[in-house]
Amino acid sequence: MRGVAKYIWIFIFVAFVGGFLLADMSGLVGQSPVTTSTIVAKVNGDEIPYLAWENLTRSLTQQQEQQSGRSISLDERLQIEQQAFDQLVANVLLQQEYERRGIGVTDDEIISSVQYSPPPQFYSAPELQTDGRFDQEKYQRFLTSPVARQQGLLRQLEDYFRDEIPRAKLFAQLATETYISDDALYSVFKDERDSARVTYVAFRPSPAQVAAAVVTDAEAKRYYDQYKGRWERPGRALVSLVSISRIPSVGDTAAVVAKLRELRQEIVSGTSSFADVARRESQDSVSAAEGGALGRGPRGRFVAAFENAAFALRAGQISEPVRTDFGWHLIQATERKGDTLSASHILLRVTQSDSSATVSDRAADRLANIAAGASERAKFDEAAEALDLLVTQVPVIEGQTAAYLGRGVSGVSGFAFSGARVGEISDLIDDDAGYYVARIDSLTPGGQQPFELVKEDIVQALRERKSIEGLVPQAETFLADAKATSLEAAAAKASLEADTTRLFTRLSFVEGLGYSNEAVGAAFGLPLGQVALVRTIDAVFVMRADVRTEASREDFEAQKETQRDQLTTAAREERVRQWLDNLRREAKIVDRRREINAALRRQSLDPATPF
Repeated sequence: MRGVAKYIWIFIFVAFVGGFLLADMSGLVGQSPVTTSTIVAKVNGDEIPYLAWENLTRSLTQQQEQQSGRSISLDERLQIEQQAFDQLVANVLLQQEYERRGIGVTDDEIISSVQYSPPPQFYSAPELQTDGRFDQEKYQRFLTSPVARQQGLLRQLEDYFRDEIPRAKLFAQLATETYISDDALYSVFKDERDSARVTYVAFRPSPAQVAAAVVTDAEAKRYYDQYKGRWERPGRALVSLVSISRIPSVGDTAAVVAKLRELRQEIVSGTSSFADVARRESQDSVSAAEGGALGRGPRGRFVAAFENAAFALRAGQISEPVRTDFGWHLIQATERKGDTLSASHILLRVTQSDSSATVSDRAADRLANIAAGASERAKFDEAAEALDLLVTQVPVIEGQTAAYLGRGVSGVSGFAFSGARVGEISDLIDDDAGYYVARIDSLTPGGQQPFELVKEDIVQALRERKSIEGLVPQAETFLADAKATSLEAAAAKASLEADTTRLFTRLSFVEGLGYSNEAVGAAFGLPLGQVALVRTIDAVFVMRADVRTEASREDFEAQKETQRDQLTTAAREERVRQWLDNLRREAKIVDRRREINAALRRQSLDPATPF
């Protein structure tokens, strides 16, 4: 039964996350001046300790690093911090709701669940199955095994069910009244199966018409006040960035190609087999272990350049070096039957040569020594001048990877929104393409934005609305002409284009009309052959319904119960999700993360600074 131990660790992590509020509330985090009395948030008055958030973040980080096999970036760290914070807030809200509704869990319920209803991951453990099915007797023996006792499994199961049973009771209460009638099912079925085709003429404002629309400050402010919840924005920053390239040179590429040609000669001369060279040299670690073997299959498995080269080979033949986005390959066709190919490959990625990498690394060291981590903004300019580096200003949005020279640079956004202040300089950031140092030039916190910051967006939106309204008289005149003659004749007379759509459903995106708007709806409501005027948020349409096909009632009846089961499950899940969203929206949450992170960063820059 020792083989099942790995499932215990998976389970322990799940239980750890679910019940974390009750665990590990003492001690210091590294050398930061955070104690057990430091509070990161309050949820309706109930406190979340900073250490709960920090330790859960650390645990989630370790899990992701183990799964990915690499260290996470600062951007990814911020995402994990948000995930941990959301989890802790949700736990507090659920505990408060349990108390309000009188939901609890008894020892008997826990004992029964531990013995007869293990967590889902146990059902898939091969060691607990017989003939491919979960074996209850094996599970019972495992509960009393030395492995289970050594890992503290019973305590972990108790903690898991003490959290999970109340949650299940609450969600059952929320979902009990969910029922979908036949009429509602048929409506959904029709949305998916009814189809229509229309002919239309679109009236859209030109940029000049939009710009000419007049919007007063009072109108913009009234719109801002009317839609208060729309003005949440992520944080924004403007950073200056310098980089030292680690991109391989033409010479580095030539060296890789030359190396592959040497390997090819070694193989075709009979000195070594393709499989032996692949195991020794290939940088595709998965296939290298199998001697480069990629298995047998039809076309469509590989990127175009690789596949074209592979299918051009005869059985046993080895290609010349082939380039793809993954690097350079030698390909051997081991078996060929029609459009089915069995192939192996040797992959070499193009990286800097040792001499080039040494130059880049030394420059990066100089950059780091002059500027990295500095709080004096002038250090950045000093480093750029000393190393003759181009300074580029890059806009950064909180939660998004910064874009630089057409590629993403992970870590810049994480630095900008980790508590740093304007003028501060990042530590040295690196990826496969280069080394980077960033300085914050401006910083706008996220959250509800003041009117002045979103005024231009509001004015632009109102201009577009007004310009569309201004097209209605023109469209009405055209409509009268189309009714008197035909849509096509009126379009030809006005030198306009009459477009005909393909068949579409109510749920389709329709080129020219849009998605789930008034025009798409009118296609299923207009009498066939009738011309009408329809306004949407971005155009005015004069349109005619040409074809409409209704869903089959017999087809609906044949699949009705399966559809009901699927939609009922989805509706219950959505109801729970909406309930949780509303619970959080209505809660009073005091979030001190930004304040604490800023204080910790200041303390790291100047250890003498009090928390």
